[in-house]
Amino acid sequence: RAVLRHALPNLLEGKVIPSVVFLVLLHMTGTTPAVLGALAWSLSAMAVRTARGQTITGILILTTVALVARTIAAVATGSVVIYFIQPTVATCLVGTAFLLSVPLKRPLVERLALDFVPLDADTRSHPEVRRFFRHVSLWWGCTSMINFAITLWLLLSTSPTTFVLFKSFLGPVTTTFTLLVAFAWFRTLMARSGTSVTFAPREQGLLPATAH
Repeated sequence: RAVLRHALPNLLEGKVIPSVVFLVLLHMTGTTPAVLGALAWSLSAMAVRTARGQTITGILILTTVALVARTIAAVATGSVVIYFIQPTVATCLVGTAFLLSVPLKRPLVERLALDFVPLDADTRSHPEVRRFFRHVSLWWGCTSMINFAITLWLLLSTSPTTFVLFKSFLGPVTTTFTLLVAFAWFRTLMARSGTSVTFAPREQGLLPATAH
C-alpha cells in the first residue's frame, strides 16, 4: 500500500494525465491541439517541479522525451496516424536512453525505482544495489530495442488493425517480462551477496539493506 501511495501520483502525472489531455483535445479540437496539449502538460509538470526544487521523476522524463518525438512528427505532417507511429521511434529512444545512462553513471532504472519505492541514501549507496541499477538499465535498454524491432516489423508487414491489436498486447507483455526478470535478478543478487532486504512500516520508509 505504501508503494502504491508513493507511485500513484507519479503515474498520474507522467502517464495518465497526458493521455487524457490528448484524448479530450482530440475529440474536441483535432489532432494538432491534442498533441500540443499533451506535450504542454508534460513540459509544464517538469517546469513546476524544477521551480519547486523537486526531483523530476523518471516516468515524467521518459514520457516527455517520447511526446517530443511524436509531436514534432505529427505537427509536421498533420496526421494522427504519424502520431501513433511515433511510439515505435520513442521505444528506440527510450532504449537508447537506458543504455547511455550507464556509461554516464546515472542509471535510468534508479530514477524509475525512486518513482515507486522511496529508497533511503544508505540503500542506494549499497554496492550491490548500485551494480543492480547499472545492469538492469542495460537489460531494460536491450528489451526496449527488441520491442522496437518487433514493432517496426509488425508496422511494415501487417495491416493497421492487426498492428494496433498486436501492439496493445506486446507493450504490456514486454514490460511485465522485463519487470519480473529485474525483480528476480535483484533477489538473486542480494541473496548471493549475503544481504537481506527488509521493508519497514510506511512511516519509517525503506530500511537500508543489512549485509551479514
